[in-house]
Amino acid sequence: MMAERERRQEQKRVNEVVDVITEKIEKITGKKGEVRKGIVDLRKTFWDDVTVNLDENDDVYETQASIKQQAELLSERERRHGQMTKELKTLFRLQETPYFGRIDFREEYEDQVEPLYIGIGSLMDSRNEDFLIYDWRAPISSMYYDYAPGPAKYSSLDGEVEGSMTLKRQFMIRDGQIKGMFDTGLTIGDSLLQAVLSGKASTHMKSIVATIQREQNQIIRNEKDRYLIVQGAAGSGKTSAALQRVAFLLYRYRKTLRSDNMLLFSPNPLFSSFISSVLPELGEENVVQTTFKDFIEERMGGELQLENPFDQTETCLTMGEGPQLKTKIAGIHFKASLAYRDLIDHWLDHLKRAGMFFRDVAFRDRIIVSGKEIEGYFYALPQDQTLLNRLEHVRDWLLRRIAIFSKHERQEDWVLEEAGLLDKSDYKNIFDKLQQEKQFSDATFDDYDREELLLRKIVMNRHLKRLRRQVKELDFVNTQKVYSEIFYQKYSVDAVPKEWGAICRATRMRFEEGDCPWEDAVPYLYMKEKIQGRKGNRDIRHLIIDEAQDYSPAQLAFLKAAFPRCQMTILGDVNQAIYAQSLGEDTMLSEHLYDPNDVQKLTLLRSYRSTKEIMNFARAIVPMGKVIEPFDRSGRLPEWIDTHNQSEKTEIILSKIDDFKQNGHETIALIGKTMKECQEVYDLLKQRTDVKLITQETYQFDKGFIIIPIYLAKGIEFDAAIIYDASASNYSHESERTLFYTACTRAMHELVLLSSGAASPFLDTVPSEHYTRTQL
Repeated sequence: MMAERERRQEQKRVNEVVDVITEKIEKITGKKGEVRKGIVDLRKTFWDDVTVNLDENDDVYETQASIKQQAELLSERERRHGQMTKELKTLFRLQETPYFGRIDFREEYEDQVEPLYIGIGSLMDSRNEDFLIYDWRAPISSMYYDYAPGPAKYSSLDGEVEGSMTLKRQFMIRDGQIKGMFDTGLTIGDSLLQAVLSGKASTHMKSIVATIQREQNQIIRNEKDRYLIVQGAAGSGKTSAALQRVAFLLYRYRKTLRSDNMLLFSPNPLFSSFISSVLPELGEENVVQTTFKDFIEERMGGELQLENPFDQTETCLTMGEGPQLKTKIAGIHFKASLAYRDLIDHWLDHLKRAGMFFRDVAFRDRIIVSGKEIEGYFYALPQDQTLLNRLEHVRDWLLRRIAIFSKHERQEDWVLEEAGLLDKSDYKNIFDKLQQEKQFSDATFDDYDREELLLRKIVMNRHLKRLRRQVKELDFVNTQKVYSEIFYQKYSVDAVPKEWGAICRATRMRFEEGDCPWEDAVPYLYMKEKIQGRKGNRDIRHLIIDEAQDYSPAQLAFLKAAFPRCQMTILGDVNQAIYAQSLGEDTMLSEHLYDPNDVQKLTLLRSYRSTKEIMNFARAIVPMGKVIEPFDRSGRLPEWIDTHNQSEKTEIILSKIDDFKQNGHETIALIGKTMKECQEVYDLLKQRTDVKLITQETYQFDKGFIIIPIYLAKGIEFDAAIIYDASASNYSHESERTLFYTACTRAMHELVLLSSGAASPFLDTVPSEHYTRTQL
């Protein structure tokens, strides 16, 4: 009886709050229309209200001030319009689900208990005096996530506020109606989590702040540590928590931090699309997103053909056992290490005395200054100067040489011929220049000769513009050859891997062909930027790095130098390391790579994505899997099916797809080990069912049946997943264990594994009660 009365009271409050929201929507919509009309009118009449007079200097300044005033007025109205649009988006979401939580809190030394309702945005009453809803990111809201009823506290601008929480209540509200109401303890109640996690997977990640757990809240609200490392099990919510952290920081520092001050490195474009709706759902603009490969490629400037890391992975997975693979892996490991960076530092020191290579500075196949002459000039400069200082001297010298060349070359007939083809605007500019020279100079000169000289100068300057820019950017240094020379040097046996000779031959060949292997990308850029110099990006103030187990110590060091002002949120899972450079090696998740005063490492052990049956199966595959805690959501046991031939396997896949669809599953993935394997399966199935093949170039996927290689499925979840070939022939090497685990943890509700012949030895560690097995 009491519960029903409370429910009615709570619904009455929901109705009252929705009325306030509706009233605010109507009011803001009306104002927004007026502002929009004002913007349109201002754009139409912009120049009508500007005084334009360019006769005198004072008039020019007055004109500039008038234009500036109008532009600022327009900008202010556009900003107000944008704010109203953002506010309306939040209000429409609040109208559907006003809030998800309530805590009753009594401050220390106070008698009154204050009920606090928490939602995705703040809402004041109609008089703008009292909060009806607190934003989940507000300091006071942290108690909802961190405390059970009893003593509680939160940090405010005036210090810590202590008191006691007398009630903690959760709501499930849809379309303004309470669908569920629970009084809970410390953790967000399993009833709410069950309801959320039992839903279907989406083609976009959902961010549900109502179900943030205490350990996730620690990630979200961490402000003090420069480097926050999150080691999280598959499906532990680390990416979602990181994006909620972004939303929190943008809210907390809204006067000084903008979304374009934050950069997220995602594993691939598909994942970028998958998470693209999270921040807008939380009322914030998306941060800048890129992949590490795109970031590196942009810094290289297109001078080399950069290998895609997925192609590197595909090569390693399809190469087969043998000396070639052994050499490839050894090279990848060594070049990802800080030991190799030390080797490059020694090489950079050597370059002060010898070893620099320079390109000819040429124009139309005519050498202005040869590379050999540049080398002689460079090494004649004092050796106590840095490489960069000496190159700057060389740059200035080359620009002088180009100027001398230009002076002689402009006398050639071809220059005058091209001058005759210049635009009328060029002639007018020259005429104006000549008129000015006459006005301010008493000198007499022949206008015709002077005009011809100026025309010739224009032609030469345009032709030499690109060459001058290249010289200013120090592109006369042949950094590719300088880097390749590393692989002609002799080093002590202790300094390099035993496969060094074979590594050198393979690397030299790739660079001679104009290719840069992925494992050489960061070492090459490190050397290049040490030689030519490059300032760090100071606009980006926070980096979010997902799948950090795939980043090497050398890549971490490079990012620290590239973003010197940055805080970093570093997310990953050692059990999902699938790239050769990460297997058995230090990664960006390794705490000892950071200053202990700057870093905090948090661990998320509870996995929410998959049913407990799927997670119990998957965690048995990896050595440290016992520490992973499956969330208590029941489903079907994973199904392992032995098949005899390809025809049989194809029929089972088609049958399972039908079963999954009948069970209401909307996103279904067949996961292959490699793109080669996925392409083969796609060719078999595309004539018999509606299926899409996901490739490196895929930027988004729709609901339905897809085929995808493991390395592109990272971070993404599906209602049901089929592991195409769980045979020993496909997964047997220890380096493939984490690959296999990653594949199995993509499934939310159902998991099927197919094998032919001997099964993967990784399945030997899974207790038989954690799966069903069918042998055809």
